[in-house]
Amino acid sequence: MSAQRAKSFEKLAANGVFDVVVIGGGINGLGVFRDLSLQGLRVLLVERNDFCSGCSAAPSRMIHGGLRYLENGEFDLVRESLAERDALLANAPHMVRPLPTTIPITSYLSGLFNSAATLFGGSGKPSSRGALPIKLGLTLYDTITRGRSRLPKHTFRGAAETRRKWPELTNRLRCSATYYDAWISYPERLGVELVLDTESAAPASIALNYAEISPEGEGYMVTDRESGNSYVLSARVIVNASGAWLDEVNAQIAPRGEGGGPLVSGTKGSHLIIDNDRLLSALNGHMIYFENTDGRVCIVFPYLGKVLAGSTDIRVQHAGRTRCEDEELDYILGSLKLVFPEIAIHRSEVVFSYSGIRPLPVSDHDFTGRISRDHKVHRMDGPVPQFCMVGGKWTSFRAFSEQTANAVLTELGRERITRTEALPIGGGRDYPERPELLVGELMDSFGISQARATHMADAYGTRARALLTALATRTDDTPIAGLELTAAEIALITAEEHVEHLSDIILRRTSLAITGRIDHGQIEAIAAVMAHELGWDDARRARECQAVIEELRDYHGVPPEILKQRAETRSPQCAQARKPA
Repeated sequence: MSAQRAKSFEKLAANGVFDVVVIGGGINGLGVFRDLSLQGLRVLLVERNDFCSGCSAAPSRMIHGGLRYLENGEFDLVRESLAERDALLANAPHMVRPLPTTIPITSYLSGLFNSAATLFGGSGKPSSRGALPIKLGLTLYDTITRGRSRLPKHTFRGAAETRRKWPELTNRLRCSATYYDAWISYPERLGVELVLDTESAAPASIALNYAEISPEGEGYMVTDRESGNSYVLSARVIVNASGAWLDEVNAQIAPRGEGGGPLVSGTKGSHLIIDNDRLLSALNGHMIYFENTDGRVCIVFPYLGKVLAGSTDIRVQHAGRTRCEDEELDYILGSLKLVFPEIAIHRSEVVFSYSGIRPLPVSDHDFTGRISRDHKVHRMDGPVPQFCMVGGKWTSFRAFSEQTANAVLTELGRERITRTEALPIGGGRDYPERPELLVGELMDSFGISQARATHMADAYGTRARALLTALATRTDDTPIAGLELTAAEIALITAEEHVEHLSDIILRRTSLAITGRIDHGQIEAIAAVMAHELGWDDARRARECQAVIEELRDYHGVPPEILKQRAETRSPQCAQARKPA
């Protein structure tokens, strides 16, 4: 157990009385944990696995207003999402960055009545969107943000100009439209930064990963899933932020008869990370936002040197761990042929896949794209009132958290004392206007290479200053073979970022897995560093390595033989063999 974790449980054992307990450490739970803690309340957050390891680990990595929500008539949701997009661009500029988005358009008038059909009760799939309805939607998009948007307005291009900029795009297009949204580089890291910020600002509050809560007498019991130790606590209010598992948690926590009907119905979304240089080049720095033949919107954009493509939207009956199935992989690769018909993309170029359940409000819509992405706070009576966070999306987590916090504050008779819409997050604090300024500062201040400074600035933002200061005192600040990460950096992350398992580092605190870089040797090297930091014996270290290898195989489409092949390719002998004669 890390010293950080031990300290959290010591605080819990010393005082188990809380104003609020938040169940669920996804982005919504972390957001409301921060908000309520900043209001002077003592808050406990309990997450069964790692922070941002469920639904919040599987977003499209877009921070956006939701252009297609206009078609569903959800104007308030779009307005809120656009405001939150701009807030994240300001508060987390180290991770949230502008994303020019281009729509290839193959007709002019098609889809004009999509929104009208929805407003009058239509639930089927929409018809293809043509230039006129897209123009109307983008004009409205710009109008909503008029006077405060940090991003340029939309533009249209004719077919000839579009092909000059994207020569690999389908020759079926009549024109194209470009507008701006944003993307997030490390969503799971942003969640951890919310925890770290809250611990600093409100040390009486506690966030626990790998823990479970259950009713116990008149109160509750929290069990540490790592040690098996249990702790009795009390709370005046419960916030259920368990996402797709919300109804399941209600059944466990709510008094008998108080739960009512189900509140959440999920759809499964899968995404691919593709290593194809021609496709990456063809995107020309833009996201291409397009329709598949079934009317669903698909996306493809540059992501950390690779290409991210998605997604599917499949109804699921029960919450649980999901993976991208073969038919979904074929669906996404097939969709790319519609927009880039001359680019061959092979299954072997898919270096990572991921899948998650979108926790949407219960709906009877036939076409899943019609299901609202809005959110609401649902209050449940009981000896301890419970507030359920139903729905929600990554972009609007702060607004949803604020709305939930306001409901809790009203319940407790407390006034809000601070707002979060202009509050920087983690390494976004004091971030310079241009990232290269921070890179240059780190190079000058710490005498490190440009590559090392770029990595630190990209991963940690302005937190890199404190991290590099701490690393300067260590003798093991040497790179892990084939990576920009160092052994000392891994040790520091393990000690300070609520890390309990090897998977926390490989899958969530770094981008090693999702970018297709991680190999068998690197897994073992990182495990060795963590073993030293956390006191693992050889058996525990071997179990952690095997667990990561199995997780990559079972849920991310990366079999063990690929991990070994990557390690062999990285070896000096193979590198020498690949050099031209």
